[in-house]
Order: sequence, then structure tokens, then C-alpha cells
Amino acid sequence: MAHQALQVVFLDRDTISPDTVLRPLSFEHELKVYGRSSRDQVAERIAQADIVITNKVPLRHEALEQASRLKMVAVAATGTDNVDLEACAKQGVVVSNIRGYAVNTVPEHTFALIFALRRSIVAYRESVKAGRWYDAQQFCYFDYPIKDLAGSTLGIIGEGALGQSVAGIGRALGMRVLFAARKGGQKQGSLYTPFEQMLEQSDVITLHCPLNEQTRNLIGAPEFALMKRKPLLINTARGGLVDENALVQAMRSGQLGGAGFDVTTPEPPENQHPLVQLLDLPNFILTPHVGWASQEAIQGLADQLIDNIEAFHQGAPRNVVGG
Repeated sequence: MAHQALQVVFLDRDTISPDTVLRPLSFEHELKVYGRSSRDQVAERIAQADIVITNKVPLRHEALEQASRLKMVAVAATGTDNVDLEACAKQGVVVSNIRGYAVNTVPEHTFALIFALRRSIVAYRESVKAGRWYDAQQFCYFDYPIKDLAGSTLGIIGEGALGQSVAGIGRALGMRVLFAARKGGQKQGSLYTPFEQMLEQSDVITLHCPLNEQTRNLIGAPEFALMKRKPLLINTARGGLVDENALVQAMRSGQLGGAGFDVTTPEPPENQHPLVQLLDLPNFILTPHVGWASQEAIQGLADQLIDNIEAFHQGAPRNVVGG
């Protein structure tokens, strides 16, 4: 008896570089690829799907309920905050995500932002472009602060693969590394520093945790007030982890030494977005969610995505999230 070909739908292929090779699936299937999908197109596009691939397109329960054949959601990312995991669990839909692929690319981007801010690279480059070096009439000038990382304290929120990798780079640079205990949590001891203490002692604070109801607005006005050392704040994780309006206040009032963000809420941000409005500051850098996007990492992600779908089809799902 002939098997019916499985319907596979990729909702946002444009979020993966066009240079990345997606290996063909080994089983009989029909693949529908959309460059991008708006919220109101999702229900119709997944209605007949057995397997849905999404990177950032939201899969909410209204659309999922109508997808009666759906058996698997393959998320082309680590973060699954765009997928209603509860609704998937209720419908018996397996959700798999990508793990470990960004263990070099995100930490390297994190330190690119840290170095650029700690040494005022962007500010000096812009000032040279504006003619300031020649105007200074001497071999150098001291308009912007430059500080070593060696001997400074690095506070890390999130102790997964990315947080650990960032810690390794920090230690190699001679930094003292603190892993923050959960905000309001009890986990401490030698491995963890109480959350408030980490905020007070750090010269650089970097976020490497998922976005969920426990971590939304993890850093806001009360937290900025505790940052005694006017640290750099680096966010290559998710926009919603930091209260963006509070960040604007902290930057404008000088509570922070600088900030480097690779993420916003929503993405992409409009021109009036709070973080876009900060781009006039010499100590603020905003990059377009590319921390994950080294060529090596994206190819690794694509390979793992196909591996996840193949494993599910063989009855041994891997990298399963929730439910």
C-alpha cells in the first residue's frame, strides 16, 4: 500500500541565509516553502501540513487548532517563545528546536560588542571620519573612555551552553566571572552569585537566557538603580528580557557605561522605537539580530533542522521542547 507523501511547510525560509544549503529530506514528502508568512496567513498555510518549519513566525493556538494533520513543529532556532507549546502538547504535536549550534557565533558577537564599547571603537571611528584627529593637532586624543577587560568583572545571566562559552572567553581575557542566581531564587553557593549582588559588582553584564514569563523584563528600572559600577549591558538573547523604556532612561541618565543590543521588541524595530532613538549616543550599538548568523553556524542549524525532522519521522524525536 502506497504511503501518502507527508506535507512539509516552511513558513519563513528568508530568515535563513540564501547561501545556506537545506539538505533534502529522505522520505516521501511534498515541501512548500514560503519566504515569509504574516500572522493572518499562518492558519491557511499550515491547515494541511504534517510538519511545519518555523524560525520566527508565531504558531498560536487559533492556527494550531485548525491544523488537524499536524504532527511536528520543527523550530529553526533555539528560542521557542513564538510557539504555543501548551496547545502543541494538547494536540500531541512534537516540538523540536535547534541546540548548541551557536556556541561560537553568539559568544563571539557578544565579545565583539563588549570590545567595541569598552574601547569606544565606534565613537573613535566616527570622530576620525568627522576630521577630529587632524583637528586635534597631535598624535592622539582622549575624547572617549578606553578600559581594559583584564581585571574587570563579567556578570552572566544564563548558565547554558552560551553562558558557559562566554564565561570561558571572559576568563581567558583575565576577567572575574559571576553567574547570576535566578532573580528572587535560592540557587547560590560557589557557582552562583545572588542576582542583586551580581548587578552591583559587574563591569559588564550579558544576557544568555530564554524569554519566558519568568524572565520578561528581567532587567528594568530597579535593576539599573543597583548597577553601581555603571556597567556595559549586552543583550544577544531576546528583546523582551530588558524593559526598553527603562534602558533608554538608564542610558540617557548615565546609569550605564554603554549598551550593545542585537535584539529588540518587536523585530524589526520602527524608526520611532526606543532603541533606535538611542543610536545618537556614542556608547550604544544596535545590530540586527545577527549574533547567531555566522556562515558556519547557519549551516550547522540547517543540518540540525533536517536531522530533527528525520529523527521524528523515524519514530525517535530529538531536541523535544515542552509537553
